[in-house]
Amino acid sequence: MHPIHDHDPLFLLAVGLAAKRRPAELVEIVAAIDFLQIKVPLEQRFVDSLARLGVVGLLVGDAAGVALSPAGMALFQALPKQEDGEARVYAAKQALVDYVPGAEQAPVVVELAAVSEAIAAHRAAAASRAKNLLVPKPKAAETSKARPGQRQRKPMPARRKR
Repeated sequence: MHPIHDHDPLFLLAVGLAAKRRPAELVEIVAAIDFLQIKVPLEQRFVDSLARLGVVGLLVGDAAGVALSPAGMALFQALPKQEDGEARVYAAKQALVDYVPGAEQAPVVVELAAVSEAIAAHRAAAASRAKNLLVPKPKAAETSKARPGQRQRKPMPARRKR
């Protein structure tokens, strides 16, 4: 039985969301945590969680970034996708409890200063006026204008006088 800390499931989910096609950079991991609508943990917990998940064989890291290992990808794909952030983190924690690690792997080494820079960069981007493309567009209020290309209704003819 390996110890499971409170932030480990959050980082497993965040790396899974951020590293879909390529290894995720630290800023992308912070953005994924923010996307889950959960407060970003302190820098030291960030470094410790990534190292722990790397040791048990769920994450791999290199100069390009951090990604899920094949075991981590299998665990991530088994999680529910239609839940909110808190429910997904709880499901990830249950999956980590059931996970049996193999041989000890190399930890994912992340610099504390790099994590601080990534969190500061994400906060600066959130404070800017740039649009976040992950947020769904608000629906426009219905207008009575006719849309082009649609059939228009003809007005009713006036009543005849008798």
